[in-house]
Amino acid sequence: MSLRFSLLGPVRAWRDEEEIELGPRQQRAVLAALLLNNGIRLSNDQLIGMVWDDPTPSAVMALRTYVYKLRKTLPELNLKSSDGGYAVRAEIVDDCRGEPLEGLRSAYFDAQRVRLGDSRLKAREDCLERELDVLELQKHVAAFPLRERPRALLMRALYLEGRQGEALDHFHQVRALLIEEFGLEPGPELRKVHAQILDGDLTLPRRPEQLVPDLADFTGRAEEIALALRTLPGTVGITGMRGSGKTALATRIGHLVKERFPDGQIFVRGGDVANGLLRAVGVENPVGDRAALWREKARGKRFLVVVDDVRDAAAVRDLATPGSAMILTSVRRLHELPGVTWLKIAGLTAREAREFLRTAVGPARVDAEPEQAEVLLERLSRLPHPIRVVGGKLSSRPHWTIEMVLRQMERKSRLADVIPPDCAAMMAPLVAAEKQLSDPERHMLRCFARQDAEVIDSHNAAEMSGADAGEIELVLESLASVHLIEPLVLGRYRLPRFVRLCFAQRTAASSRPDQAVPDQAVYAETML
Repeated sequence: MSLRFSLLGPVRAWRDEEEIELGPRQQRAVLAALLLNNGIRLSNDQLIGMVWDDPTPSAVMALRTYVYKLRKTLPELNLKSSDGGYAVRAEIVDDCRGEPLEGLRSAYFDAQRVRLGDSRLKAREDCLERELDVLELQKHVAAFPLRERPRALLMRALYLEGRQGEALDHFHQVRALLIEEFGLEPGPELRKVHAQILDGDLTLPRRPEQLVPDLADFTGRAEEIALALRTLPGTVGITGMRGSGKTALATRIGHLVKERFPDGQIFVRGGDVANGLLRAVGVENPVGDRAALWREKARGKRFLVVVDDVRDAAAVRDLATPGSAMILTSVRRLHELPGVTWLKIAGLTAREAREFLRTAVGPARVDAEPEQAEVLLERLSRLPHPIRVVGGKLSSRPHWTIEMVLRQMERKSRLADVIPPDCAAMMAPLVAAEKQLSDPERHMLRCFARQDAEVIDSHNAAEMSGADAGEIELVLESLASVHLIEPLVLGRYRLPRFVRLCFAQRTAASSRPDQAVPDQAVYAETML
């Protein structure tokens, strides 16, 4: 559930798409004062001084009453008293064109009205810069004839429409106006655009739109999406085993919020992230501190940045910028990164997994075998990737039943021979994960699979693998950090059913001299 506020016009609030009644004027004034100081604790005296120019002794009681009612109306704000004061953290949107803080009267609000008016003008001109619509720019220039930035934008827009003469004529008009009003020559921005037009090297700024397409069959993750929407434009991290749907979730979130970030969306797959961001905004072969150069390019902009498969915290540590948002995906949770809200994902819920299978196969076939469908989903640990593969297989075999697939999966020693392409596709994420493991980690997982053990403690793991008891905890924790086993309590771990199935097949295949272990280092599935 998303809560957002507007201060440009009357103070307003929405829960998702439904507007919330905020009560009388002074109650809205208390809320406005808190929102104007988003994240900063305000004492009772400070709040009273902001809301009332000449407070009476009853102002303290009135403030407490208004705060109490706001708590009831907006419980998501978590408006609690702290050290004799209050603070809120909230999303504020600038989607109203009325007078800022309309109806609120005090010296504090009058000053804030001027500040917000200036901010709104800048926001409007940011929008005009992105659109470069000649008619809208002419209207804005007529309303604010002495502002040089929109004049420069109008010159740029006229030139890009092929109206070079009009653009140059506009420069001379504004120059004459500035000299007449202030006795000043045009500023550097106007002079720069004038020179670029004369030199013929004025080009459109690059607006990246690199977000990968959303999945039509995306299902579930409602709680994770809601938390991400509350967090952005902060940094959101998504962690989970390969095949759990991290990239798909990041992409879905990106498409839900991309309209909030009008300067563009950038998608980078791990590696040299700073270089990828700079190339997205038109900087080729950057030299020097690339993170600093990116922060300079992103200053004052609102980008949505998705960095997929981050393996090293250093690659993204210094790249967050005010106003822009980052969504990271990583198998390992990068604890050393500050200020990241992490979402850990694994299998879908039972309801979501069943709905996903119904989407892939068809509701009638799944509903005809409800018990078999539940068994199948449990064996796949309700992970989106293998559900999609098995669902596609069933969809292409209209006369097959879910029971037939289960019988094939039970023939563990022959699974790779029965449906090689589909088995390889289903196992591909875990094959890729295995390649990143150390020899002791790989040996431990195969011991798990060979024993067909679901839950094991560190003592049994040491006996099973022959490893030193003092070292086995490090191996188990390392496997847990990439989500191939799940920590339960200290020293006890669970092996997900699908991981156990896949490693059992690979262990069986590697034990047969005539059967190579399937190698899927490169595979077509990108939504891991």
